[in-house]
Amino acid sequence: MVKQYCVTCHNDRARAGQLSLVGFDAARAATPEHLVTTEKMIRKLRAGMMPPVTARRPAAEQISSLATALETRVDRAALTNPNPGSRPFQRLNRAEYGRAIRDLLGLDVDVEGLLPADTISNGFDNVADSQAFSTTLMESYLRAAAKVTALAIGDRNAPATETNYRIPKTASQLTRADGAPFGTRGGISTPHTFPADGEYVFKAELHSNACGVLFGGPTDGEQIEISVDGERKALLRIDPRMAETTTGLSLKTPAIHVSAGEHRVTAAFIQRFEGPVNDLIAPIDHTLADTQIGVAIGITTLPHVKDFSIVGPYNVTGISDTPSRRKIFACRPTSAADEPVCAGRIIRALASQAFRGPVGDRDFTALMKFYSDGRKEGDFEYAIGGAIEAILASPQFLFRLESTPTTLRAGQSFRLGDAELASRLSYFIWGSAPDAELTKLAASGRLSAPGVYEKQVARLLADPRSEGLSKRFARQWLRLGDVDGVLPDAVAYPYFDRTLGDAFVKESELFFDSLVREDRNVLDLLTADYSFVNERIARHYGIPNVTGNAFRRVTLPPERRGILTHGSVLVLTSVADRTSPVMRGKWVMEVMMGSPPPAPPADVPAFDETKGQNDGKVLTVRERMEVHRANPTCMSCHRVIDPIGLALENFDVTGKYRIKDAGTGVDTTGVLYDGQQITGAAGLRGALMRHQDVVLLSFTENLLTYALGRRVEAQDMWGVRRVIGDAQKKGLKISAFVQGVATSPLFTMGRVAEPVHAAAER
Repeated sequence: MVKQYCVTCHNDRARAGQLSLVGFDAARAATPEHLVTTEKMIRKLRAGMMPPVTARRPAAEQISSLATALETRVDRAALTNPNPGSRPFQRLNRAEYGRAIRDLLGLDVDVEGLLPADTISNGFDNVADSQAFSTTLMESYLRAAAKVTALAIGDRNAPATETNYRIPKTASQLTRADGAPFGTRGGISTPHTFPADGEYVFKAELHSNACGVLFGGPTDGEQIEISVDGERKALLRIDPRMAETTTGLSLKTPAIHVSAGEHRVTAAFIQRFEGPVNDLIAPIDHTLADTQIGVAIGITTLPHVKDFSIVGPYNVTGISDTPSRRKIFACRPTSAADEPVCAGRIIRALASQAFRGPVGDRDFTALMKFYSDGRKEGDFEYAIGGAIEAILASPQFLFRLESTPTTLRAGQSFRLGDAELASRLSYFIWGSAPDAELTKLAASGRLSAPGVYEKQVARLLADPRSEGLSKRFARQWLRLGDVDGVLPDAVAYPYFDRTLGDAFVKESELFFDSLVREDRNVLDLLTADYSFVNERIARHYGIPNVTGNAFRRVTLPPERRGILTHGSVLVLTSVADRTSPVMRGKWVMEVMMGSPPPAPPADVPAFDETKGQNDGKVLTVRERMEVHRANPTCMSCHRVIDPIGLALENFDVTGKYRIKDAGTGVDTTGVLYDGQQITGAAGLRGALMRHQDVVLLSFTENLLTYALGRRVEAQDMWGVRRVIGDAQKKGLKISAFVQGVATSPLFTMGRVAEPVHAAAER
């Protein structure tokens, strides 16, 4: 079959897809020299992409049989000598560091302000060999250790500093902010950790292009409330003519006493109205999104907070008891003689949790040295702080190290020890360190006992902390973070703001979390008729009877089913002033099918250079696409990508349903790469369900990449297919995939890496 149907295009002369199959021997498909090519062929065959509809094609049953035959040969060879792969050290990324600090010290820290951004590789920020290490990064960890320790213990000598929180112009301030007291609107509500009991000054700066601030009008009578943990601390009146005075657009409170520890601080306007605001100037959902066209359109008379700052402490009076201090100081010495014993108890407990296992004598002695050195310079708490800093800067905390048996040679495989396995499992499902139960089982050597490990997988998955799968795995796999990078044009789409974009992301996270909580079929990602919305999203989707900021489960309108029609996906696959069928088609191919299209040739003109009009008629996006792909160089790829993206043209840049584009009815019909006619999102969904093999392959491959912290290679695909096969016997439930990955030899075993010079020479 390969010679009859494939070599016609994939030969040494034509090299279609930069691939020649002239020397391919199906009998040797599993050998190292053929394995990568074999896996490429399997993926294309399973997706129905090869042979193309423009070429002679065998029957679908024959294509499936060829794919199965190749898979069988590869998998049979792999099972005789499974290669679990190896990886270098794995460092805690920013999210994992933040969770570790919260679990260890009961403290939520601004990780983005402490550590540099993580490198993204294959869509994930935990891929080990892309995690660079440098002296600059180590300095960041040292500074972070000092900062976190001071916040956790408290600092009587803390200097007065200013912490600033900025609110983007594109965030709506029409309704109550999450966490703010009822009866307020707009502003900001955020947790903030105060280093000591003392006095603090709170400052609010208003946006200068809110008409009410510049010219008065509705601003007259506006007030900003400053509250701590919901209790009003100050009420600041806005002077309509404040911009003409020396105070500018800034307001500040007198000194306010606040106790140490984390508190929710809010700066918000007193709510003066209910229902829609009859603004004199056209609002962009009452945001300041558009600033380039002046007063004529796009700004609102409602005042908006631009920056909120906390300055202090002044006049420190001490350090109150806080959750962090209670977690740290498990004992208190009653005399000087008791101090070393109490310190040892505190340090051993914290280090054991931070290092994800028992602390050896050598490490314990080194940490106690930090304590004793600190005790010479300060009091007991100061000395404990020195030891905590050392713990937080230790490689055993920052790196997830896995020991390798010294008796094995390079290339030999081994089963991970219980401690390493517990750490892998916990970071996979929770994105954080093992808890006490998992650590205890690992320390006693009982984690790997028959049935125990599987029960722990189920326990971790049932725990609320498994929401890490939605906020970490699903967010990165589905590329939800890209929503922040798209700002739809404020004039063309005045109903979109950053608040709505953030809500879209949360909708998708809650949706995936529901699949985990309810242990649903993974293909519900494509077909589910429900989602989670608040009032803003419900209004956008046309769903009635939903009010308030709280998210709730609703049944979706008929035109919306599954993740493909979530606002998050539709926004991140658009540009500011138009939809992008290419980006949408590319997202489906890369994310849902695991078959990214090739990069465009360098000499192809950009789509935006395609004329938007023809004889005075404004062209739709589809019509511009047809002009653009008339270039023969572009046609081969666009023939595959465009029908997928055009199927979603009923949704505009912001994910709002529409039936017209540029005054012309939207045409969502097309012919898929396999020759099947599709129409709209429903047709695309049906096509993906017909090719669900590659959807399952992509999901499992990404789940395994995230779990292992390394890229999935051709040599690992036998393990991917094994997970899918086992999950199919269990109804494709999410739990079956998680259990399959967690119990796979790829996850539970390691391989002794070859020396770097040997691998390079080969």
